[in-house]
Amino acid sequence: MLLIAIVFGSNHVAARVAFDHGANVTTAVAFRSAGTALFVLGLLRLSGVPLAVPRRPLARALLVGLLLAVQSYCLYSAVAVIPVALALLAFNTHPMLLALFSWASGGERPAPRMLVAMPVALAGLAFALDVWGRSGDMAGRWGEIGAGVLWASGAAASFAAAMLLAARTLGGVDGRLRSFLTMSVVAVAAIAGGAAAGDFVLPADGVGWIALALLTAFYGTAITSLFVVLPRLGAVNNMAILNFEPIAVLGMAWLLLGQAVAPLQVAGALVVVAAVMSMGSGGK
Repeated sequence: MLLIAIVFGSNHVAARVAFDHGANVTTAVAFRSAGTALFVLGLLRLSGVPLAVPRRPLARALLVGLLLAVQSYCLYSAVAVIPVALALLAFNTHPMLLALFSWASGGERPAPRMLVAMPVALAGLAFALDVWGRSGDMAGRWGEIGAGVLWASGAAASFAAAMLLAARTLGGVDGRLRSFLTMSVVAVAAIAGGAAAGDFVLPADGVGWIALALLTAFYGTAITSLFVVLPRLGAVNNMAILNFEPIAVLGMAWLLLGQAVAPLQVAGALVVVAAVMSMGSGGK
């Protein structure tokens, strides 16, 4: 699970390299989603899983796919304008939003540990993002990171909504088939939207093309490995390990992109990850 978290993070680091070498967000989302959908389709065919889906679950899967298309576009937009690790930290507030969305729509009230962890995670996020700025100029700091934080927050909200809808309406659909359907919708939405707006921008050099290929390979490998490993370990007590991703990205972004953060920001990042992992742990 830790290795899968690192591979997921590598996808976002590769995306930033692709953006720095000419590719744009629409191109990255289209390549990643189409590549992943084709890869999962191959696994489904090898496994002999039927591709037929009743009409009602299919319609719901399409809606989940559209929400994931919004999430993909928003998260890559955040990665394009602020340090990768900070974008992922802001995105990793989605467990809090999922709990609140579920509660607001008639679900179970969040457990006491979550009500404690939520403000702790938000406080850690404030330190990680350095919202006050080193000179105390909050307005200036928001001018630097505001757009990226808003993109990441939009990604968190759309992802939480997609997970809630999938859990409530697609529980009877095979997880691999559900992933194929949703990734196909994301790919079609990205390709159609990009074509209609003339918004496809390909990499300007070989490094950009390599990064585009790597982000597709990393994401496809990570999501497929998750399908294989998670059922054997159990989702309840192990899914939270994936929140190691922002910490892994802190190291990779420092080594590969030169995106260093201050020690206080690192401490804030650790607080966020610990708080979010506590939400995914068992108990009350």
